Amino acid sequence: MPVPPDVLAEIEDLRRNLEHHNYRYYVLSAPEIPDAEFDRLFLRLQWLESEHPEAASPDSPTQRVGGSAVEAFPPAPHAVPMLSLNNAFTDADVEAFDRRVRETTGAETVEYAVEPKFDGLAISLTYRAGVLVRGATRGDGATGEDVTGNLRTVRSIPLGRDGPRLPDVLEVRGEVLMTKREFDRLNAEQRTRNDKLFVNPRNAAAGALRQLDPRITASRKLSFYAYGIGQVEGGAAPSERHSGLMDWLQELRFPVSDERRVVSGMEGLLGYYRAIGERRASLPFEIDGVVYKVDELRKQEMLGYVSRAPRFAIAHKYPPEEELTEVLDIEVQVGRTGALTPVARLKPVFVGGVTVTNATLHNEDEIRRKDIRVGDRVIVRRAGDVIPEVVRVVPSDGTRGEEFHLPHRCPICGSDAVREEGEAVRRCVAGLFCPAQRKQALLHFAQRRALDIEGLGERLVDQLVDRDMVRTPADLYRLGAADLAGLDRMGERSAANIVAGIGKSRNTTLARFVYALGIRNVGEATARDLARHFGDLPPLRSATTDELMRVPDVGPIVAQSIADFFAQPHNAEVIDALKDEVRWPIQPPVTASGAPLAGVTFVLTGTLPNLTRDEAKQKIEALGGKVAGSVSAKTRYVVAGSDAGSKLEKAQALGIEILDEAGLLELLEPCVSAEHKAKEKE
Repeated sequence: MPVPPDVLAEIEDLRRNLEHHNYRYYVLSAPEIPDAEFDRLFLRLQWLESEHPEAASPDSPTQRVGGSAVEAFPPAPHAVPMLSLNNAFTDADVEAFDRRVRETTGAETVEYAVEPKFDGLAISLTYRAGVLVRGATRGDGATGEDVTGNLRTVRSIPLGRDGPRLPDVLEVRGEVLMTKREFDRLNAEQRTRNDKLFVNPRNAAAGALRQLDPRITASRKLSFYAYGIGQVEGGAAPSERHSGLMDWLQELRFPVSDERRVVSGMEGLLGYYRAIGERRASLPFEIDGVVYKVDELRKQEMLGYVSRAPRFAIAHKYPPEEELTEVLDIEVQVGRTGALTPVARLKPVFVGGVTVTNATLHNEDEIRRKDIRVGDRVIVRRAGDVIPEVVRVVPSDGTRGEEFHLPHRCPICGSDAVREEGEAVRRCVAGLFCPAQRKQALLHFAQRRALDIEGLGERLVDQLVDRDMVRTPADLYRLGAADLAGLDRMGERSAANIVAGIGKSRNTTLARFVYALGIRNVGEATARDLARHFGDLPPLRSATTDELMRVPDVGPIVAQSIADFFAQPHNAEVIDALKDEVRWPIQPPVTASGAPLAGVTFVLTGTLPNLTRDEAKQKIEALGGKVAGSVSAKTRYVVAGSDAGSKLEKAQALGIEILDEAGLLELLEPCVSAEHKAKEKE
């Protein structure tokens, strides 16, 4: 039964629309409609084609993932051989190539079409009457494998093309690859399932393309970039320049590299090579070099071919990013935040343009997963400025070394190294004492929201630590102006100002002091809650985890961090020394239930006329109230100043009471009086 004209028109319109949106999404990365709308159009087309099977077409978007699994891939002879390129590794190699081209063509200067050399798989796409009829791998250059069913799943490959200049037969050649982002996503899934990880994007793409079930290929989300043509019959392609040919393919909506250029002579070739090399690590896909092709097709014909490669093109390779070497030792470094990082000491190897002797092993879990041991032969990778890492162990029949375990004590100071629940990293908990954490501890101690020591910045802390003048925060209070005056860029006046700032910090609050200690998982709000709950430092230092968990918003992980910190003898020594230098008013403990504003949530928005947002927040929290960052059903009051935005609008929509600054102070005044009366009774 013939398909009704209106139904056929709708089917054809849906196919055109879906291919258009495929192109916008997968080639241009500029979608015009949401995914849900695409799915709606796709389902409508599927239904119409199922109702009218006589309207089936091999170039329909519904045919991208519809084939069944195959037992093997049939051979696919190439009408025009798919040749490989000769390689250049040095500037001298490129100079020799350019010289041969100029001598053969008689040109003084040659223009070259240049583009990145994708690290993927070369493929051939054959279109007859504008419809994709075959997709094949390069194979040995003469014969590849027919992987049409799998290539149909690659969304950036057109299933059909039309146009007044389209030949009857058009073979488009290019590269199938997997983007770095998709590779990371795929390996994350593999890791979740405890499956074997893929080594690199190229291997992952190769494995996906040779799956016997196209549905598996579809799940890997491959990409395609065209770089040339092969067989052409019943029509013609642009015949003057390679760059024009690439522009033509782009007009036909084949994806081509945005990085392609036309350059002139040696200077242009090497300039492009270096420019792409600098951006190599940030490109969305892996490349292993750049390709130079004589742009004029007439000159390409003059140059011809040699052996299995064209004489008009060459691949200029970058230094390899992966190499084989040996693990000589595994050492542990301690970072500024106390994190213990295992580092592999390697037999020197040239990779990524430099000689590599060390590589990060990240953490315990990564060492276990990759099973890295001293004496192993390993693949090490370095991409751009990325820190070198060990990718995998090369299997060996010989006896292997012992499993590596991170120490439970800091290799720098000997304090406990703890791995918290849910964390991948083990950390030294002696933050106040550990030499590896010294600079970080001092900067945190002196910051504005902690002890607020004006002028004690990173440059000064570097000098104080590097010259062994300060080892712990307590040592700051023993510095004199004469000690500082001899430092770089530090005159007598500046030194006096620093000493004055240190002296001013002697009078503080318990909340600021607790925050300044740099206890892991203890921020400003938690420090204030701890100070309010315990009133003074001794009961806080001696509190058990159960007692700590009675403080609002302190759970088992935070409580354990606090207990571990105070249990370290080295930390205790520094705190004891600080107690002789720093003072704060002792307050009676205030439990959450006893605070006047306990359980009351405020949100601050806009600019208040007199109070800063921090001052308003401190006044509320001092009375047990909580200041949240967003409006919700739990919000009791929204305090709004000038230029209040969406938070005010949401509060009005939810019917939440809104206060200005005067209203806030009026609300707080009786609460302050009530707290004072309670303290007097105590």
